[in-house]
Amino acid sequence: MTNSRWQKAALAAAVSAVIITVTGCGKAPVAEAPVRAVKTVVLSGTGGSLDREFAADIHARKESRLGFRVGGKVSARDVELGQAIKEGQVLARLDPQDLQLGQEAARAGVAAAEANAAQATADLKRFTELKAQGFISAAELERHAAMTKAAESTLKQARAQAGVQGNQTAYAALAAPAAGVITAVDVEPGQVVAPGQPVFVLALNGPRDAVFSVPESQARATRALVGKKDAVEVRAWGTDRWVKATIREMAAAADPVSRTFLVKADVGHDGFELGQTASVKLLAAVNNRDGVRVPLPAVAERGGKSVVWVLDAQTYTVQPQPVVTGDIVGDVVLVTKGLKPGQEIVVAGAHVLNPGQKVRRYQQPTNAANKS
Repeated sequence: MTNSRWQKAALAAAVSAVIITVTGCGKAPVAEAPVRAVKTVVLSGTGGSLDREFAADIHARKESRLGFRVGGKVSARDVELGQAIKEGQVLARLDPQDLQLGQEAARAGVAAAEANAAQATADLKRFTELKAQGFISAAELERHAAMTKAAESTLKQARAQAGVQGNQTAYAALAAPAAGVITAVDVEPGQVVAPGQPVFVLALNGPRDAVFSVPESQARATRALVGKKDAVEVRAWGTDRWVKATIREMAAAADPVSRTFLVKADVGHDGFELGQTASVKLLAAVNNRDGVRVPLPAVAERGGKSVVWVLDAQTYTVQPQPVVTGDIVGDVVLVTKGLKPGQEIVVAGAHVLNPGQKVRRYQQPTNAANKS
């Protein structure tokens, strides 16, 4: 009897364990949504601001397109792409044979003109004596005087032509007008070039510019920054160090193909290499008069409607706010209804959000964080 009771108790314990196990497997714990890092901007009725970044290239302030001043066949190229050169250094040479023959012909012309001028001068001296003795008329003397002047003029012309030919012979060697770096090469030995044809691009040593393009929607705000000291920040690719810069110039008209405006920001000599990729950051105006212009990534689609994620600064949660959008220019969209001044909206990271999700404001990594 005792054994039967023990068997029943063991069976009941086993059944309970199975039930507990099955029940536990049926309800898995729900994982909490991760806290997302998002970039935000606070809308202002009087005009807020939004950080905008543009890709840029580092160029020399002054670049020269170099070519031979005479035509001919290239016999040698003495520099390579990216090579640093000094002022007066020879970059390439032409075959000088034809130029040297022209110089010899010019010299021969000078010798002939000198002989003619000397003969005319001697004749004029003799005929002057004959006129004094009454053997020739005044008209004959005047004719010989004119011949002498013509011979002297011919000599001057021959000497000038010889000088030009000598200069052209020297032009067979293309020399750098200043120190810099070769950024483009378009010539090879054996190539026949025309006078003035660009064969090298020389970036002169000196100040450098960050060159970038802005869309038409940002043209007015960017033009207002031209000449203002430290109006933008520039960061070289692969670094986290932002350098203050000043917009030096901006194109007066948009590019006919890309419809963007070319902008040049002065970065001086502060650690930027020629041809290096960089990022330019500037503050773009966000006004609320005709609507709110926000970056295109800030507008998402949910349930077939356009929404903007609004941040609750008290709970650090986000909720989708239905909006009505207007024109889209470049990467900026006009929101005509649904937003009001004082709201803080998400402008980067909206594509991974859910209603009521916890978020935190994105912060740029510091040097210490990167090193760790």
